[in-house]
This record gives sequence, C-alpha cells and structure tokens, in this order.
Amino acid sequence: MSKTEVTHTITVPAGADAVYRVVSDVGLWPLYFPPTLRAERVSGDDREEHIRIWAMANDEIRTWESRRRLRPEAHRVEFEQATPTDPVAEMGGAWSVTEHGDGTSTVVLDHFYRATGDDPAQLARIARAVEDNSTSELEHLRRAVERGENERELLLDFSDSLTIRGSLKDTYDFLYDVRHWPDRIPHVLRIGLREDVEGLQHMEMDTRSPDGSVHTTVSGRVCEPQKRIAYKQVKLPPVLQAHNGEWLFTSPADGVVEVTSRHRVILDPEGIAALPNPPASLEAARKAVRDSLGANSRATLARAQEYVEAR
Repeated sequence: MSKTEVTHTITVPAGADAVYRVVSDVGLWPLYFPPTLRAERVSGDDREEHIRIWAMANDEIRTWESRRRLRPEAHRVEFEQATPTDPVAEMGGAWSVTEHGDGTSTVVLDHFYRATGDDPAQLARIARAVEDNSTSELEHLRRAVERGENERELLLDFSDSLTIRGSLKDTYDFLYDVRHWPDRIPHVLRIGLREDVEGLQHMEMDTRSPDGSVHTTVSGRVCEPQKRIAYKQVKLPPVLQAHNGEWLFTSPADGVVEVTSRHRVILDPEGIAALPNPPASLEAARKAVRDSLGANSRATLARAQEYVEAR
C-alpha cells in the first residue's frame, strides 16, 4: 500500500520554548487550534504519552487516539495514530521547531498517511483534511505565540453552577437533547443538528442575546453520558478568537445533581475595536462577554432545573 508524505512550514515570531509549550500540551489545543474540539492525555508522561483527540475534518467530527514521543531538548514531538479508522489506514508525523536566534522560529509539521484499500477518492479526502487542518493549525499556532504575555488580558475562564433536585439522567438528557431546546429555552430560536455518530454533535443554533440581537453559532459537541458535554464554537463572532465550553455533571447525593457550565474564551482586540459601538476598554469588553455568555448559560441551567424538578 502506498504512503503519502507531506510537509507544512511556518516561521513564527517566538522562541522555540514558547512554540514547543503549545505543541506539546494537547490540553491547550481546543483553545488554540480551531479544528480541535477536545484533546486529553489518556496515559503516559512528558516523554511518552497516549492521547485522544476529537476534531473537525471535512465538516465531520472525527476522533482518534495517538501515541506521542516528546523530545523537549530537541523541540520535537513525534506522533502516530494508535487506532486509525476508515478512511485512514495509517497516519503519523512530527512537529519540529528550529530557533533562529533573532526572536523567530521555524515550525515544520510533517505527515505521512495511507488510505484504506488505497482508494483514490478516500486518499483525496484525507489529503483535503490534512491540508486544511495543517494550514489552520500552523496559522493559529503563530497567533497563539504572538499573543505571548498579552494572552492573560485576553483570556477569560469562568463558570456558573446550579444544584438540581432530580435525576442525573434527566438533567444530562435535557442538555444533550438540543433538538428540543427551541421549545424549552426562550433564548434559543432555532437548532440544526447532525449526529452521524452518537455523542458527536454538529450543531447550528440561533440565539437571542439580552440586548435583543440574534446570533447564529456553529459548534461541535463531544458528549459523555451523564458526565460531560464538551463543545467548541467553530463559527465565532468578531469579538472572539476562540470559545470553548463544557457542561459538567456530578451527583453528590441521591436525587441531587450539580451542573456546572464552564467557558474559556480568547478575546479579539481588533474585532472589538471594529464594532460600531466598541466597549470603552478591554476590561469593559471582558465584562460584556462574560455577562452575555454567562446569562445564556444560567438561563439554560434554570430551564433544566424547571424541567427536571417538574418530573
């Protein structure tokens, strides 16, 4: 079976250590790389690890597990999918970072892959996904390292929680069954949902903000029954560079459910400045985003509480 090899390269305005930090820590990837919905270390350490990734590829949500060898002294990370799924028969590669001494570094992202049965159509499909995702990842890696210390001012990480008296299953089902949201949640006007694989949802939603404006969001969701619904907004408003969230479910006692809505956001200063009536300061923009996202989440939690406790 033939193997395809492809290389993508970018030069970024940062030292190798700063670049390697982003490349090596997969927990950061959903925040920095648009295709990645969720990523986690399943096992291992900072030299050898087993990870799982959920990502968008050709407008589909796909998940896979990879083995990674981390070489911090060489600023290199080698990877290979542990459990390829159709149409991928084999996939691997490496991230390599070379520092130039002038405050810049070159990042090389190599891939090799094979298609199941050497099918030309599937090979073309893989090639499109690798091309699109590699280009996007390198560009957003550049943006991440460019932000540097300024990221502290642009990053928002906040949560709201609510205690519900009722069934853990009913509570999870309310937040999982988004098809019913327009009938159950006043600020949700429309839902478009595709779920080709159970628990992996591609969702388009129209919502009304507290100021009366209507916004369309597109998100990918990774649902773990009665534990977590992780999501990523893949169509962003101009004020945001990234928006990830999750619904977390715990049951501290029988008949009691604790639900937490968490958001992680990176603001876009240029997008904020381009608004017709921009906030007076970055702090005001932070507050406005926190208030808007938090209000919708709290409203959804309140409706979940009404629904579950009524049952």
